[in-house]
Amino acid sequence: MKSLADLQADVAADTVVEQSAVTLINGLAAQLKALSAAGTPVDPAVIDSLATTLEANAASLGAAVAANTVANPAPAPAPAPTPGS
Repeated sequence: MKSLADLQADVAADTVVEQSAVTLINGLAAQLKALSAAGTPVDPAVIDSLATTLEANAASLGAAVAANTVANPAPAPAPAPTPGS
């Protein structure tokens, strides 16, 4: 069985990879929009459609990660003082 530290390292590594994927997808979408705005001899509607798809994929990936990420638990309340202490 993995230790807690091993699991935390795995989660941290996954987070970096997932954030990189979102950054990549958003960057590609931005590049496609820039091509469309620059008047590149490609149907702008096709480029815009691809950019929209990439943005939706990034949002979907981000939502899936958020939905499956366990929030940090709230700290346990301090114990009540005992009488006479």
